[in-house]
Amino acid sequence: MSEQTTSQQATRKPMTDDELVEKLSAFLAANDDRPKTKDPKEKLAWRRDWTGRLYDAGLAAPNWPIEAGGLGLSTSQQLVYADLMRRAHAPSHPSANSWVVGPAIVEHGTPEQRERFIRPLLRADELWCQGFSEPEAGSDLPSLRTRAVRDGDVYRVNGQKIWTTQAMNSDWMFALVRTGEPGSGRAGITYLLLPMTSPGLDVRPLRDIGGGAHFAEVFFDNVEVPVANRLGAENDGWKVTRTTLGHERGTAFVVNQMRYRRTVEELLTLAQRTGALEDPLLREEVAKILVDVRVLIANGSRMLSRVLAGEEPGPVTSANRLFASEFEQRLNVLGQRLSGDAAVLNSTDPNAFDRGRWAYGYMMSRATTIGAGTAEIQRNTIAERVLGLPRMDQRPSGGK
Repeated sequence: MSEQTTSQQATRKPMTDDELVEKLSAFLAANDDRPKTKDPKEKLAWRRDWTGRLYDAGLAAPNWPIEAGGLGLSTSQQLVYADLMRRAHAPSHPSANSWVVGPAIVEHGTPEQRERFIRPLLRADELWCQGFSEPEAGSDLPSLRTRAVRDGDVYRVNGQKIWTTQAMNSDWMFALVRTGEPGSGRAGITYLLLPMTSPGLDVRPLRDIGGGAHFAEVFFDNVEVPVANRLGAENDGWKVTRTTLGHERGTAFVVNQMRYRRTVEELLTLAQRTGALEDPLLREEVAKILVDVRVLIANGSRMLSRVLAGEEPGPVTSANRLFASEFEQRLNVLGQRLSGDAAVLNSTDPNAFDRGRWAYGYMMSRATTIGAGTAEIQRNTIAERVLGLPRMDQRPSGGK
């Protein structure tokens, strides 16, 4: 970060509740210029520009500390922030992974790395994707095989990543690579930051069940990554990864709760429009969803409070992740039920309810219990770290 930016951050003081509401409300009113276009590239360009304006107004990164370029808001203030953004239908940051890698750079990066990456990350000048999952290393990340061999001032990377969200639109990837011996597990992993324009890097989009191409597989053929782009020490990338995963599942709460509440409001509107609330069974299902979203928000607040206190979110993140993934499936199944005959329409059909979001959401939510750690992995974590049951490798033969 520039000396001027650093100086501004050093002198910036936490906002009071009234100051937050006044400043953010004024910004949202002055920047209500969402384009009518349906073109994905034009919409992405607008979201990047809007995010840049939010940063320049000193209103970005509500859960980041002030010295790192954020607002340093308390838990209650973050809820106010999220609610104001939701009511204004404000766009989210165009690169959700920025909130995953950013805290890792702040905590484990060198001063030069923080100077180079944080500001363009917050302004959405540069978008990020996550290079973790591999064809045979999804939930079991320590078994990853993508290899990086040091050659002077660079690492030469060879291997493959898969299910890489928005790799086609990203400028940078944060990737886990194997620098230790085969079979070294967590002890042989290194965390690299690499540009998506690197020679030898090939991005191949994957079409999903909803008809989109939000994921990709990424191939590395002798890709050179400067040693200066390593985050943390060689073979100590798992330590950095813990920071990354903790923030992915913990502080992403603000964005998710805004999205969930907005979607539940759309569901309630749909139920009223179709007359479904006259049916006592459907009314009960809608009531359950309204309760569930409040449970998510309450548990998310608990996680966020621990992060802001400088503590690890702990196994509560697994409980919330499991609940949220199953909640998304129930939510979209109910949306389809409330759509009646229109539920059979493709998400792109002009007659589909709510721009086809329920049909699309139903298809995409099938993967929520797989992505970002499967439901089985979350249950194992809860069993071992909350209930105190034996680890998988300590159980009798057969894992029973």
